Amino acid sequence: MQNLQEAHILQQPIESFIISAEEVAHVQPDNSLEHALLVLVKSGYTAIPVLDTTFKLRGLISKAQILDSIIGIEKIEPDRLHKTTVAEVMSTTFACVKKDAPFEKALSYSINNPFICVEDDRGSFLGIITRSKLLGYLSGYLHEQKKKN
Repeated sequence: MQNLQEAHILQQPIESFIISAEEVAHVQPDNSLEHALLVLVKSGYTAIPVLDTTFKLRGLISKAQILDSIIGIEKIEPDRLHKTTVAEVMSTTFACVKKDAPFEKALSYSINNPFICVEDDRGSFLGIITRSKLLGYLSGYLHEQKKKN
């Protein structure tokens, strides 16, 4: 089988893998955790981007973070859901690449992340690339290479 480096697949731009921002469920930092949890449950995702009003990426919020924030010492405290904002709980460290990043960089980030956020050169959120989309493409590519040999 041909060497992946020789095939230049690893240097391919990621633009064709981006799920556009308009299609990605998201919340804003000032939203309540109750709102974020509703968006997460309705969308079926475990984590979503947090965007400000100018569409700049500010963090990620997950179901696990929300649930962790309402668990008290002796009981679950659901009242915290509408009193706490997304900004108080969200993670500010996350996988993010520029739109012209190579496939190899996105693939390496996908090892530990179910999706990678994509920004333009001005820091505006463009969308996400899912691990499943990257692996699906790589699997198809490897099968095609196997057929050729």
